[in-house]
Amino acid sequence: MEKLLLLYCSLLFCFATITFTCSATTYTVGDSSGWDISTNLNTWITDKKFKVGDALVFQYSSGQSVEEVTKENFETCNTSNVLATYGNGNTTVPLRKGGDIYFVSGNKLYCLGGMKLHVHVEGDDDKSFAPTIAPKAVAGSEENTATLTNSPSSKKNTHLSAGTLNHCARNALQFVCIAVMVAAYFSI
Repeated sequence: MEKLLLLYCSLLFCFATITFTCSATTYTVGDSSGWDISTNLNTWITDKKFKVGDALVFQYSSGQSVEEVTKENFETCNTSNVLATYGNGNTTVPLRKGGDIYFVSGNKLYCLGGMKLHVHVEGDDDKSFAPTIAPKAVAGSEENTATLTNSPSSKKNTHLSAGTLNHCARNALQFVCIAVMVAAYFSI
């Protein structure tokens, strides 16, 4: 009976650990103010800790855009050489790997006025948790498009990115292996 109780407690602990590590957070940039020149993004980011699997939601008017840039372009608000441009008013950007990511307004004057965001993502900088097959488009994002769309935006947010699901699947597989080993130990 003691061994069985220990087995159940071990399995419960493993399950709780997996559940905790599989949680991801979706952050709405600027909270209710959104991606806007009036939003103090430096204050907004101060209490945030981003990790691989989280997602950023940029909500902004159709005349605005969000551009992902290098550190150098972030510091100078250079919007002529960008990594990605988002322009549909409701953009979800999954955080797929650790490291620094830089976003600026597509309007250089707004960027110079403080409408830019530097995000540090905690996680392994060398490993990407991107899916092994081509990812499906995330609702509300339009990656690498140079034109702005004027269509109404959806307010749907994704709560788990594909990278988080791969990370969780790996943890679930580890859990199953541990459960099999523990069961084999107690059956001897």
